[in-house]
Amino acid sequence: MNSELEITLNFSGGAELLFGKIKLHTVKLPSQETWCMKKLLVWIKENLLKERPELFLQGGTVRPGILVLVNNADWELVGQLDYNLQNKDEIVFISTLHGG
Repeated sequence: MNSELEITLNFSGGAELLFGKIKLHTVKLPSQETWCMKKLLVWIKENLLKERPELFLQGGTVRPGILVLVNNADWELVGQLDYNLQNKDEIVFISTLHGG
């Protein structure tokens, strides 16, 4: 069994500004355990988020105004926080919030 789960994280629409202006991250997670979206968000906060976590997370989930896609499907269709990650998944976070 592969000891790592490799997924691609893509931040756009301004969300990348919270991650050191880096849009694309390929990450390897230990696959000895099951990874769900809720657990991934905690990992993202602890390992990738560079500034202003309140602009990305709110109450244990992504804040309103950030669209989340799992393999090009709205995460609401795959179970949101309960979705179990699979190897080679692509998770996209698109901020729809724009300051003026």
